[in-house]
Amino acid sequence: MTTVRRPNVLRWLWYALGGSLPARHREWVLHDATRPTWQLRHFARACVQLGLITVPVLLLVSGPLWVRAVATLLGWLVGLQYVLYTADGSVEYRVQRAGYPPGLAKRIRDDATADERAAAAARYARRYRT
Repeated sequence: MTTVRRPNVLRWLWYALGGSLPARHREWVLHDATRPTWQLRHFARACVQLGLITVPVLLLVSGPLWVRAVATLLGWLVGLQYVLYTADGSVEYRVQRAGYPPGLAKRIRDDATADERAAAAARYARRYRT
């Protein structure tokens, strides 16, 4: 079994901004994409990206502060909505760039939750089908 080498802070920031990690972090990329918290991790990366835009908008754009703040808030809402819609594809692309076959992360996540989904389907069938 190989150990999962977590990237340091600077490499993680680069990864969060869309950069690739070296081959020694290949297993960590798959780990990052298949943990039960993969969506929260994806949102954390998106917040880093949005945060880099927020500071210049608030400091450099002219106009009343409340207008800049509301514009920034609306930008965050739209950005996070987009992140929600593209999460699966974005995470799969990161895994693919790390050298894994397409669709691997989704298959691993689906296999991990297969029992939960089967139990939920059985509960649904007992409640509504009988």
